[in-house]
Amino acid sequence: MRRAEIRMYGRLAGLLTQDEQGYTFVYAPEYLHTPTAEPISLTLPLRPAPYVERVLFPFFDGLIPEGWLLAVAERNWKLNARDRMGLLLACCQDCIGAVSVHPLPTDEL
Repeated sequence: MRRAEIRMYGRLAGLLTQDEQGYTFVYAPEYLHTPTAEPISLTLPLRPAPYVERVLFPFFDGLIPEGWLLAVAERNWKLNARDRMGLLLACCQDCIGAVSVHPLPTDEL
């Protein structure tokens, strides 16, 4: 299982998880109760229930670099372009915009 904190303007907004079933994104309860909370994406409106998909949510996939920058990331970090979560975790801690992705320790079984 791979997990990441999703931050909005530097503040914890939720958690993104990848496991054998696919991907889950859930907003942090403390974020939802903040009066100034706003969704990280129009496709992921604020709600306490988790979002679940078999493939990476399009919003997060859109944060991953493309073109020459993706080639640099693949070459320097030896990443596979099909490993979308790996690319997200490696490349999106300092994205342009309000949202950033911060890897959490992996659960080892």
